[in-house]
Amino acid sequence: MIKKTIMSNLLLSYLNKRMTDTEVVKKSITPVAGPVITISREIGCNGLKLANVIANHLNSKKPDVNWKVISKEVFYESAKELKMDPEKLQKSLHQQEKFTFDDILSAFNDKNYKTDLMIVKTMKRIILQIATEGNCIIVGRGGHVIAANIEKALHIRFIAPLEYRINTTMNNNNLNREEAINFIKKVDKERTAFRKAILKQDPKNEIYDITINRAAFSEEEIIELIEFAAAKRNIFKS
Repeated sequence: MIKKTIMSNLLLSYLNKRMTDTEVVKKSITPVAGPVITISREIGCNGLKLANVIANHLNSKKPDVNWKVISKEVFYESAKELKMDPEKLQKSLHQQEKFTFDDILSAFNDKNYKTDLMIVKTMKRIILQIATEGNCIIVGRGGHVIAANIEKALHIRFIAPLEYRINTTMNNNNLNREEAINFIKKVDKERTAFRKAILKQDPKNEIYDITINRAAFSEEEIIELIEFAAAKRNIFKS
């Protein structure tokens, strides 16, 4: 727990360096932007765990380079900049239905109320800044689309058969089969809502460099596949 807290604090410190919207976009389209790996995953594929395995492997090969894994830290940093509660921000982006009567009342009565546009703009800028600065693995958060113009980038999608995802979800969350199925449905809906809010497009139209069946390969084999793809894309080349 202490190690996890320290790592979280280090990531948040890393995120504290700010650039303006113009600076972020300008730097992201230069040849020196990145390298960055983005990971999109179905629930039950252990995408975050794999990201940490990949980062540790890359860091062991080049100790002078510190690869970082970024996921929920984006919510915390965005909330800090917007002066919002992180849970409220996350809930707003995961909502299936927006603009309820309560939402309208909040907009009129809360002087600190932030519009969806403000939230989305802030999050996209922070994600793009992280990707631009490089040596990071962004898990989820629409990173594959936001970082699409970065040349030194590898965009990965992890998928798996439903039964594999159910079993993994049961084991990870100590759930029975029915609870795991309901959990998968809930998270799938939330992630779809988030991607639509951030990316403004149908998730079915999203494109990745490689899509990997998580159930078909071991962690070691997945690392080999990713290293091979990264080499072909020259993302580690200085």
